[in-house]
Amino acid sequence: MSSAATRDWFATCPKGIESLLAHELETLGAVGTRETVAGVYFSGPLAVAYRACLWSRLANRVLLPIASVDADTADALYQGLGEIAWLDWLDVRQTFAIDFSGQNRAIRNTQFGAQRSKDAIVDWFQNSLGRRPSVARRDPDLRFNVRLSRDRAMVALDMAGGSLHRRGYRTGAGAAPLKENLAAALLLRADWPGMAARGGALIDPMCGSGTLLLEGAMMAADVAPGLERGRYGFEAWRGHNPEQWRAILGDARGRAERGRARQLPEMRGYDADHRVVRRAQENIARLGLERSVRVTCKPLGELRRPTHVALPEGLLICNPPYGERLGEKESLRYLYRELGEVMKREFGDWQAAIFTADVELGRAIGLRSHRQYKLYNGAIPSTLLLFELRDNRLRDAGGAGEASARPEPSAPLRQVENAPDPAPLSEGAQMFANRLRKNRKRLASWVRREAIECYRVYDADMPEYAVAVDLYGERVHVAEYQAPRGVDPEAAARRMDEVLAALPTVFEVAPGDIACKLRQRQRGAQQYQRREARGELISVREGAARLLVNLHDYLDTGLFLDHRPLRRRIAAESAGADFLNLFCYTGAATVHAALGGARSTTSVDLSNTYLGWLRKNLAHNGLGESAHRVERADCLAWLGQTGPSYDLIMLDPPSFSNSRAMADSFDVQRDHLALVRAAMARLRPEGQLYFSNNRRGFKLDPLLAEAFDCEDITAATLDPDFARNPRVHVCYRLRHRDGGSRSATPWGRG
Repeated sequence: MSSAATRDWFATCPKGIESLLAHELETLGAVGTRETVAGVYFSGPLAVAYRACLWSRLANRVLLPIASVDADTADALYQGLGEIAWLDWLDVRQTFAIDFSGQNRAIRNTQFGAQRSKDAIVDWFQNSLGRRPSVARRDPDLRFNVRLSRDRAMVALDMAGGSLHRRGYRTGAGAAPLKENLAAALLLRADWPGMAARGGALIDPMCGSGTLLLEGAMMAADVAPGLERGRYGFEAWRGHNPEQWRAILGDARGRAERGRARQLPEMRGYDADHRVVRRAQENIARLGLERSVRVTCKPLGELRRPTHVALPEGLLICNPPYGERLGEKESLRYLYRELGEVMKREFGDWQAAIFTADVELGRAIGLRSHRQYKLYNGAIPSTLLLFELRDNRLRDAGGAGEASARPEPSAPLRQVENAPDPAPLSEGAQMFANRLRKNRKRLASWVRREAIECYRVYDADMPEYAVAVDLYGERVHVAEYQAPRGVDPEAAARRMDEVLAALPTVFEVAPGDIACKLRQRQRGAQQYQRREARGELISVREGAARLLVNLHDYLDTGLFLDHRPLRRRIAAESAGADFLNLFCYTGAATVHAALGGARSTTSVDLSNTYLGWLRKNLAHNGLGESAHRVERADCLAWLGQTGPSYDLIMLDPPSFSNSRAMADSFDVQRDHLALVRAAMARLRPEGQLYFSNNRRGFKLDPLLAEAFDCEDITAATLDPDFARNPRVHVCYRLRHRDGGSRSATPWGRG
């Protein structure tokens, strides 16, 4: 049959994009298209199949049907394949492979189906010629596809010789990469080609290895997606027309050369993981599109709309993590919410397209999508959400997630949900209010200059009012200190009422915005009762970081305000560093290090609650876990294992712990020598370790000063809001002596 003769073909594709593929094939010259599940039948001469292999952005495979055979049993399949004249398709000197898909009652395993099919072909040659072709699982000359449906099997030659989604430009990818043809389908559904023709821009804020950007760039530059494939299966087929193929290939190369030379639309990608950014840059270079597609390492929260060129319109598109891929679902709600805020704040008149396998996470974005498409990412049912951002109102986040329970604090507190309504202040309440105003005025210039959002306003300045008052954005947090012995409980209760009366007046907040933690004054077991947890996390800003705090449920809020200067140091010193956060708590320092440009972070803690909180904080700042490891372990035991070294370490252990998950209790004064030594063994020669704790009267073991360069930097790690209480923590900076000859470290006792 001549190459001009019309033949019947079949193209496979991911489920959900059959109509797009049918339209694409028609633009390539196909006729008689007919859609079926995950594929399209079509007709046309050999040139149409060549163009489909080279130009289809959506197809997985282009198949030339050979025969349809009975397959109600394995023997029937074998017999039917044995009746095909295989010399018309395969030379005995060539290698081949079988791709088998589908199952029925008799053939339940694709490997068994492929083996039986291979046996039939080999035996045909052995019986006909006394010789047999070889099977090659990798890089065969020809690849045959056997597609089982009920009791019939369609046998076909794979014209491309492998899946067409492999364009040849991608050698590395991030976690759960998006297949190239599915990425192309998302762009087509979002009308990127039309937008590119009108001069619009393309932004992917979580670009990974750059698949969406590169598919979009090839569309804009008129680059055939199959141009970089090394070879095609049909080139070894005896029906191949080399001259016709060279003409089609030459035309595509010319179009690509002209397209790359044009002024292409603005196309940019960002990702918080520097490793996948490097892979994306390599992929871009492989396609010769460095001039048009630029990728930068940047977390989602720092994304800004390009302003260096006038952009009439644009498309923000991404495939955020979902499910178990990069973290817990509860954590990912904060990532999706952050995405929604960035979409609305920076791209308010653009279009957006978000691809997710979890519609509930999609709703966490907080914006209304005007269209949804059901698709499949492999076997995973997924949805493409399209957004018109103009006039799209961002819904309130509400309670983004529930905080997990943790053990009761050693000094239980009673939550007071509502402070008293504002009323004329008593003499004592007025005196307390005056002190609050005085302190706030004293700190005002520092707060404005440093853009401080969370700070301590009052810290038991007057002994009779033994409370700490902290501001968290527009919320107030009050915690009562343990009253000294001999203080009349009734007098203490009266003063606490005066505190609660003064707060709404001074800070001009509603009673519901004040979280009050009061020590119980009941007797017996009642004083240890704890109210039901709210699980309310609110977002506050500290420097470049957005951090989640819980003002009601726990003794602590999830953010130690006194460590603010130390976190600033870590952010400033983390660029390009590998950072280790031991006893990481909710990971505020980890977030600062990541946003400061750390190459990697590792956070270790024994509490599932804290680690879950850390994951939420990472997600809230658009940071995935691929470059930010989270380890649940006893820190001392973890340090005792063989592991990597680090440039920057934060070691902030509790004063005391007797957790049941630990082999022994921990006392920071008693045990810090062994702990610090173990941590210093993980510190690189030129690195530095910050060791901090809040044990009153703590003394650093002199053996540490003998072994390492130790500097007490406590005074430098206290901001003005903690100037009254310099004993709130101690902090040391440790380095290896003489460039870090760790093997010479004197261990001494312990």
